[in-house]
Amino acid sequence: MKQILQNLSNGETTLVDIPCPKCTSGSLLIASHNTVVSAGTERMLVDFGKASMLAKARQQPDKVKMVLNKIKTDGLLPTIDAVRSKLDQPLPLGYCNAGTVLESGAEGYSVGDRVVSNGNHAEVVRVSKNLCAKIPDKVDDESAAFTVLGAIGLQGIRLVDPTLGETVVVSGLGLIGLMTVQMLRANGCRVLGIDYNSVRCDMAKSFGADIVDLSQGEDPLVMAQAFSRGAGVDAVIVTAASKSDELMHQAAEMCRKRGRIVLVGVVGLNLRRDDFFKKEITFQVSASYGPGRYDPLYEDTGQDYPIGFVRWTEQRNFEAVLDMMASGTLNVKPLISHCFSIDEAVKAYSLLDDSSVLGIVLEYSRQQESVLRTDVVSLQEPREYSSSAGRAVIGFIGAGNYASRTLIPAFKKAGAVLEVLVTSGGISGVHHGKKAGFVSTTTELNNIWKNNAINTVAIVTRHDAHASQVIAALEAKKNIFVEKPLALTLEELDRIDAVFQKVNDGLDNPLRLMVGFNRRFAPHIEKMKSLLECKNEPKVIVITINAGEIPADHWTQDTKIGGGRIIGEGCHFIDLMRFLMGESITGHQSMMVANVPGVEVRDDKVSINLSFADGSFGTIHYLSNGGKAFPKERIEVFCENAVLQMDNYRILRGYGWPGFKKMKLFRQDKGQVACAHAFVNSIRQGKDSPISYREIMESSRVSIEVAESLRKQ
Repeated sequence: MKQILQNLSNGETTLVDIPCPKCTSGSLLIASHNTVVSAGTERMLVDFGKASMLAKARQQPDKVKMVLNKIKTDGLLPTIDAVRSKLDQPLPLGYCNAGTVLESGAEGYSVGDRVVSNGNHAEVVRVSKNLCAKIPDKVDDESAAFTVLGAIGLQGIRLVDPTLGETVVVSGLGLIGLMTVQMLRANGCRVLGIDYNSVRCDMAKSFGADIVDLSQGEDPLVMAQAFSRGAGVDAVIVTAASKSDELMHQAAEMCRKRGRIVLVGVVGLNLRRDDFFKKEITFQVSASYGPGRYDPLYEDTGQDYPIGFVRWTEQRNFEAVLDMMASGTLNVKPLISHCFSIDEAVKAYSLLDDSSVLGIVLEYSRQQESVLRTDVVSLQEPREYSSSAGRAVIGFIGAGNYASRTLIPAFKKAGAVLEVLVTSGGISGVHHGKKAGFVSTTTELNNIWKNNAINTVAIVTRHDAHASQVIAALEAKKNIFVEKPLALTLEELDRIDAVFQKVNDGLDNPLRLMVGFNRRFAPHIEKMKSLLECKNEPKVIVITINAGEIPADHWTQDTKIGGGRIIGEGCHFIDLMRFLMGESITGHQSMMVANVPGVEVRDDKVSINLSFADGSFGTIHYLSNGGKAFPKERIEVFCENAVLQMDNYRILRGYGWPGFKKMKLFRQDKGQVACAHAFVNSIRQGKDSPISYREIMESSRVSIEVAESLRKQ
């Protein structure tokens, strides 16, 4: 299937073949009929992509601060790599879609339903149910595709909360502005529209608005004063796109005392205090389509807000816009200036700088479902294998930031044969699959399990998927490299153990199961391990993790999805301490900060004490409440009147160690490349996994037990 993507590094817009996404629980798979190119929003994205790195930085000063902080903690070269990788990610364009349901994973929707959504410009889109609404019979697909734009304008109106007869200025008469004019008129408001484009001003006039045509030199302040009969307007809705601060100053000047200003568009926001102070003006920024926007519980998990408490969610705003279209109150046909087929999408985007362009509608051919739902895209000619013996032929599951920036390059460098890349949505699979040299990409896991050429699977997906995918890979007789954590619960861990023992029973060359505990393979850690081998007395190790704060609603904090941060990341350091000690863990205790007001998440501010079979012990301080200037990871080892101290995988210092004082690296190295190399070599050479199965299960079990004990506190 085809989809429109944009490259943020150079601004190039392309039409790409990608595999059809999978329908997931709580979502719909939709065959697109029409989509609308939002000239304002999408022009900004294209212009940003075409801008130089310096211009990009000037446009996003907040991101520059984040980059500077990352340089301090991670170093210059890793930060440069991260920025380049971020800009290299293809961006799916579009958010105004009308189509038909191909497959439903959500209650209330059936195959064949006509729906609107915020889906991208693609032949097939997957959208969460709360971001969809059914299209009334009286509304055609072409009109329905404007629904999301209408909802953006409608949410601005709801924040203004106009009453019958009030005077409202709409500043900026693009698609959203012109739809806002119509909805305000339907609400019984007197409307004054302002724009530089005479054609758009005339269109607003035809919808019942008075207009200020700036191209004719008309003064908006004078005309607003006359329009409001000298009192000042009741409200201003700013739907324009401009870098200037003047629009906000102008809006405040137009308002009466205690007037309201709502920003729907994007303008300069260096506000003048006197503008608002003297008149006690209320200013609010509208969050897109309405309540629920950017709330993962609403948008991703489908948790609705009760209508008795939140009357107008983004989905209910969609429905309200569609109802207005069905009744004839809202007419979007005059807003359509151009129509193109999806195959001409690049041509359509070339018109965005043309001021005469208003609404561009893309049309999609009604292809057979089997064609639309093709779940494999070939990226190069197939390879021929006489046998996979002596090589690691890999099916990679997941192409997120860590997989694409770190693990896939590491496995390629280690000499693995990259065969199939599986992703959920398809876009990242095509992009990173081509870059890395995979033969094909797919959205269907069975294409890995049933591929006899693939003898190894790398699992780099969301944490809640790890256990089931590990079990499926074992049953398909594949070697496994899985990113941490191995499992989220003891029950999952026991199921993995049972399957592992069963499939390996009687095998001369047992399947390998390795978790990505890469820190064991970091140069500084290997040096510490070699120095500690000559010490016989019990050791004391203190590991301090300045983990940084992650919001409470982030998926990693969800115990059912991410497992929480101790299972999701803390397992790294439990395993690392186990490795440095070289002895089994015999006991553990843990504590976290008290349950006091203001502390939203407690189990990411934790101390874990581990005891070991030789009498050694260690403490892991996993803390999210530290400062960014402090090293992210520090390890200190005390034994036999000597100390080792490692900071952030950049520098290791020895105190009291004969012949060793310091080891320093220019670039941080956490061992990912060496970890992948060791695993691939074990398959090539028929050796055991670089980390023993017993140690992997031990570290994983202790991590889960620690997390469970913390939850009981």
